[in-house]
Amino acid sequence: MAVLTNVSKVDLSILLWCTKSHYYHRFISFVRAVSKTGDGYMQVLLPIAITVISGFEQIAFLVLVAKAYLIERPLYFVLKNTLKRRRPPEVEPSVTSIVTPSDQFSFPSGHTMAAFLLANLATLEFGAIASILYLWATMVGASRVILSVHFPTDILAGAAIGTGLAIILV
Repeated sequence: MAVLTNVSKVDLSILLWCTKSHYYHRFISFVRAVSKTGDGYMQVLLPIAITVISGFEQIAFLVLVAKAYLIERPLYFVLKNTLKRRRPPEVEPSVTSIVTPSDQFSFPSGHTMAAFLLANLATLEFGAIASILYLWATMVGASRVILSVHFPTDILAGAAIGTGLAIILV
């Protein structure tokens, strides 16, 4: 129990440290844009673009990604609605979210889970050239903490689940 209390304290400390950036409007505009790329557009457009650009030689990747998200989205929904972790502003009254989250609960981060799933699938399929997607996925996860809609452990869990699911599927 003491370990969970300590993790929770570190989680909150990191979140509160990130809220200091809310005063830097240009930075927050950038962070909002990064977060928006995790809304699902990239997960749809990138596999389609790869398939079309390759002359449909990479249709197997498109099918793999579609199957992966047919598993990931229900898993995400079940975890969120079973664990029911409250979002940062509900836990810490001094915290205000910069964006309105798409759902009620915090754990795990669906943006991060989906981003890491795509980054891992692409890297496992195409090798090192696709590893730039890890930078994008990490930025998506960090943006969710900076915008105060998630705790850092929500991000870590989302990254781990997305990664694990990709490894299992490939």
